[in-house]
Parts: sequence; structure tokens; C-alpha cells
Amino acid sequence: MKSQELTLLQVFDAIMTEGSVTRAGNRLAMSQPAVSNAIARMRDVWKDPVFVKKGRQIEPTAFAQSLWAQVRTPMQQLAAALELREFNPAQSHRQFRIAIADLSVDLFWLPFTQQVTEYAPHVDLYAQPYTRLGVIEQLRAASIDIGLGPVNQHDRSLRSIPLYQSNYKLVMRKDHPLAGKPVSMDDFIAAKHLLVSQSGEPRGDVDQALQRVEKRRRVAMTVNHFSAVPKLLTHSDLIAVIPQMVAGGTRFRSELWVSDPPLIIEPSPVYLIWHTRLDQDPGLIWLRNLLEHVVKQQWNACSHCSTDELANSNELNTLM
Repeated sequence: MKSQELTLLQVFDAIMTEGSVTRAGNRLAMSQPAVSNAIARMRDVWKDPVFVKKGRQIEPTAFAQSLWAQVRTPMQQLAAALELREFNPAQSHRQFRIAIADLSVDLFWLPFTQQVTEYAPHVDLYAQPYTRLGVIEQLRAASIDIGLGPVNQHDRSLRSIPLYQSNYKLVMRKDHPLAGKPVSMDDFIAAKHLLVSQSGEPRGDVDQALQRVEKRRRVAMTVNHFSAVPKLLTHSDLIAVIPQMVAGGTRFRSELWVSDPPLIIEPSPVYLIWHTRLDQDPGLIWLRNLLEHVVKQQWNACSHCSTDELANSNELNTLM
């Protein structure tokens, strides 16, 4: 392969991965005119338009999609091989994309980014939305470097480290008819439920637990951010089952009644997850180790993640 063709494939791979000429240029440290010139050479050499404009975006042609399906993995392996040199955080200008759920952002993102800024001031971090199914495809497509969250499936192409797991709590407004007492299964099933769903699907771990005892609930509303839960619950008869680490937050404890759901819901482990092709990438190894350290440190220091503290909090609320 001629060096010019390899250069074109590197630019092509960057555009396909980033979905943008501008972002591809940033990734390759190339100006936008230089990337455009490379696209022009692709069209000339490969005898195909390669990319076509659609509004302000570009879309790959059928030829480009077929080519990428063949060269994506070899290009990723080549990039990983070239990265097998010492990673110097203080000097690196790399960009890392991390899929992370909003509850993890609230607890871990600030201390993590502070650590990165201290040790690697020129490294850029981009948080992306996390869904259990979406993260698998994102890792396979190399559109993210790491995921932090629960996963539904594992395969040989992925690596993961379990970091923590959170139990579940039932929350509702303090003057809700079901507040201030243990909630029966019948009342739980009869209530209208609010579900936090990153994907928008009205089904989660609670529904799987109910299915095991041949029960169903009505999910009357979904949202994709836990921050929306207190206001929605305080202005309605909705109830919600949310992770212990969220229910223990100051805002939730001050505004909502927190208790135990009337069934056993298996804790959902949260993993640090990445693709096997990045196993030996020194930059990703450094980032993974730092993120793992920060998450475990913050989790161990998280006093409001304790069930006992929530129990004591509700006892105080009852006495007030």
C-alpha cells in the first residue's frame, strides 16, 4: 500500500468515526481545508463521491460504508499499535469520549475531571449519553473509548470491571397516601409509576423483578434524568423506584418520603467497560485506572448511599 493511500484511509476512518469533517480534523490535528483536500483525493483515487452533503451534514455513500466495514478493524488495530509507546499525561493532547449515565455524572464527573486536569491539563474529556444497549454498539463502533454504567450483556470483544452496586428505594411525596407506612404489593401495583429511563423504554429492573413473581405495574411516565424526579413526584401521585445512591441525596431526602419497595430487586452492578482492542493502549490504561480509582474512592466516601442513614432520616421525618 502506498503511503498516500494509508493517509487517505486514516482521514477516511477519522471522518467515519467522528461523523464530521471538523471533528475529524481536530482528531488528526489537520485544518478543515486539509481534510477537504483529502476527501477530494479519495474521490479521485477511489472513483466514488465517498461523502455527500445532506444539509449541513455529510453522509457516506454505499461504497464508503462497504469500505469502512472492511478497514475499520484493521485501522483500529493499526492505531492501537502506533499508540504502544509511553503515554505522558502531562504532555498528551488526546481526546477521550466516555459514555456515562447522569447519576454517575452527578457523583463522579467533577472529582474525575479535576484529577484529569491536574495530571493531564491538555487532555479533553467528552461525556456522552449512556444506555445499556447503546454502549455496546458505541464501543464496537469506536465512537466512545470507555463506558461507565450497568450492562445487559457481555461478549468476548468487551472487557469490564465491576465497580459498585446500588440497592433500590421507593420514593414519593411526603403527603402521598402511601407515605409514612410500609407499602404493600397490592398498593405498589395499583399506583402510577415514574421510571427514569435513559432509552425511553418503559421497562427496567423493577419490571423484571415483578415478572419473576408474575406481577405487572403501570409505568405512567418516563424521564431520562434523575434530577427531574423530585419535582414530578411532589406535584403528582406518582411513585418511583430509584437507586439508593440517588435517593440518599440531600434534595431527595428533604423533599420526598423514602422507603423500601415491597419486593426484592436485585442490585444492578455498575461496570467500567471497554473494547478489547484498547487493552494495550497506554493512554486508555491510564484513563481507566484513574476513573476506577476515583469512582471507588467517591463511592466509599458516599455517606448518603448508606441504607442505615436513610432509615434514620425517615425516623426523624416521622418525628418532626
